[in-house]
This record gives sequence, C-alpha cells and structure tokens, in this order.
Amino acid sequence: MPVSGRTKRKIPRDVVRLLVTLVDAEPSIWRRIEIGSDATFWELHVAIQDAMGWKDCHLHVFRVPRPGGRAIDEIGIPQDDFSDRPPRIVPGWDVPMLVYLNRAGDAAEYLYDFGDHWAHDVVVEGRDAPEPGASYPRCTAGACACPPEDCGGPDGYALLLRILADPNHEQHREMSEWLAEVHGPCEPEVFVPTAVKFTSAARRLESLLAGG
Repeated sequence: MPVSGRTKRKIPRDVVRLLVTLVDAEPSIWRRIEIGSDATFWELHVAIQDAMGWKDCHLHVFRVPRPGGRAIDEIGIPQDDFSDRPPRIVPGWDVPMLVYLNRAGDAAEYLYDFGDHWAHDVVVEGRDAPEPGASYPRCTAGACACPPEDCGGPDGYALLLRILADPNHEQHREMSEWLAEVHGPCEPEVFVPTAVKFTSAARRLESLLAGG
C-alpha cells in the first residue's frame, strides 16, 4: 500500500492556523498549531499528538461535518471489525485536511483513546503565508501539560490531581509511584511551546502499515 506522507519537510504554499483544546480538562489545556495547507488528516493527527504530548498508543478518529451536508464523516484508522458498519472510518492519510478544514471557523472533533475518551475541539483560526526559514508543523502557543496516558479520561485526571495534591490521601504514594514510572514528573500547569518536537508523519505511517 503506497504511503502518501512526505519523507522530508518542504515549504508549504500557505499555513493553516489551528486551535486545539482538550474538552472538559481542568485546568484548561490547549495548543495553537500551524501546519501546511497540503497536510492530510494523518499528518494533522501526528501534529496534534506531538503538540499535546500524547504517545499515540491508542486509536483516534476525526469527526467532521461533511461539506455541504449535515452528515458527520469519520476519518482516522479503519478498523476491520467495523468496516461494514456505517459510518465507515476513512483512512486519514487519504484525505487532504483542506477538504474539511479550510476557512476560519471550520471545526472538527478529534477523539483519542476510545476508552479514556479524550475529546479535542479543533478549530481553524485562519490561513497565513509561511514565514521564511520556519519549519512546519509548529506549535506557537499553549497552556498546561498533557495528562498522562491511561489515567481515566478528564474525570480520572481530575481525581489524580486531587490525590497528588494531598499527601495524606490513602492513594497518594501509589499514584505518585505509578506516575513517576509511566509519565515522569507531574507539572500540570507547565507547557513550553518551543520544547515541542514534531516527528515524521510519513515514518509513523510506514510503521503503522507495516504492523509496527
């Protein structure tokens, strides 16, 4: 199966500016991402994963209003067990982002980890000319750290923060040790946009299709 991702970054014709907000998260967790207008939904998925700080170890899907209609299209990683049941999940690497996310105000829901149900609002803020010498995608702003994987979704994360803030809580030691092992130090209010490192969407797709 051919891979549609790029093997190296090139200068895009223009850049789409997106605001990505994690739904029901306290404190508010959000990122501002700029990505080339020629990106696919797979490339957008990888950019969101990298900017948010997720580890891309669970399934995902974009849910977007179909242009000119009321139906919701689902874009992500097709699952064989559900391939014959509508709505069908269309491969993200086959769908250009601009088909759905083109103008300011266009929006999508990005759902990551169907168990923990991390829902993100993705909204187009505008399109700009690329800056000379800049590399895309890039993260220009944001707030608060990404929750740890497998912590139980927004409610589980809120509970985790309460436990960590209370040294007398009966689960404080257990949760502190678990977090240190799987996630590292917990600094929920810390996020540095310039520290975000974007990985190759093409290489990640090759690994996925190869079963890696």
